[in-house]
Amino acid sequence: MSTGFISADDGARIFYKDWGLKTAQPIVFHHGWPLSADDWDNQMLYFLQQGYRVIAHDRRGHGRSDQTDTGNEMDTYAADVVRLAAELDLKNAVHIGHSTGGGEVARYVARAEPGRVAKAVLIGAVPPIMLQTEANPEGLPMSVFDGFRSALVANRAQFFIDVPTGPFYGFNRPGAKVSQGLIDNWWRQGMMGGAKAHYDCIAAFSETDFTADLQAIDLPVLLLHGEDDQVVPIADSAQKAIKLLRNGTLKTYPGLSHGLFATHPEIINPDLLAFVKA
Repeated sequence: MSTGFISADDGARIFYKDWGLKTAQPIVFHHGWPLSADDWDNQMLYFLQQGYRVIAHDRRGHGRSDQTDTGNEMDTYAADVVRLAAELDLKNAVHIGHSTGGGEVARYVARAEPGRVAKAVLIGAVPPIMLQTEANPEGLPMSVFDGFRSALVANRAQFFIDVPTGPFYGFNRPGAKVSQGLIDNWWRQGMMGGAKAHYDCIAAFSETDFTADLQAIDLPVLLLHGEDDQVVPIADSAQKAIKLLRNGTLKTYPGLSHGLFATHPEIINPDLLAFVKA
C-alpha cells in the first residue's frame, strides 16, 4: 500500500506514505511544525529513485492525521513513531527530521528497539532546547513563543502566510529568490492540521529538553543547519547538540535558511545520500 493509517496507542489515526520496495532500506522523514508529510515530496522522490523505501507520516494533529486535542507533546509523538515502525516492520532505518521533526527523531531514536534504526539526520532541528532557561540562557525568551500562540489564535490563516513569506525560507532577506509555490504549499499544509494541536505543539518544540536523548544516542547522527536560520538559531541548537552526541557530524551552510532542504534540494539531497550510503 502506498498510503494508509496506523492506530496510535490512544486510538488516534496517523496517516503515512510508504513508497518503494519493502525489501529496500527504509528512510523515514519527520516534518516540521505545522506541516505534513508533503513537505518531503522532493526528498522522497529523490531517494525512491536511488532505490530506497521512503516513508513519511503526518504527525498527530497535522495534515491528514486525526486532529487530536490531547497527546500533542514529544513523548506521544515518539510513541506514535514506535507504532509506525512496528506496524510497517521497519528495520535498519534512517530517520531524517526537520525542525520539530528533528526533536521527534531524537526522542524516538533514543528509545527505539535495537535493530530498528541505523542512522539519524537532524536538519534545522530544535534540540537540545529552544527556550531560554537558567540552564540555557542563550535560548529564545518565552515571549517569542507566546507571540506565536497569540498570532495563531488571532488569525491562524494570516500567521501561516507570514511565517513562510518571512523568516522560514529566508525570503525576507535582500536579494532572496522568492518561491510563491513554497509559500502557498506551506500555507496549504498548515491549514490542513488542527488549531488545537498546532497550539499545543508550540510548547512541544520550544520547551522540550532533548539533552538526555542526544546523550543516549550512540548511532551515527548527521546535523545539517543553515547558518542564516532565523527560526532555530544555529548557535543555540546544532552547535550545542553536536557536543552532546557520541557519534555526531555537523555540516553548516552559509547563507541558508531554516527551510534549506526545500529551497536548495540540489545541495542538501546529495549530502543526505552520502551520509546514508557511508
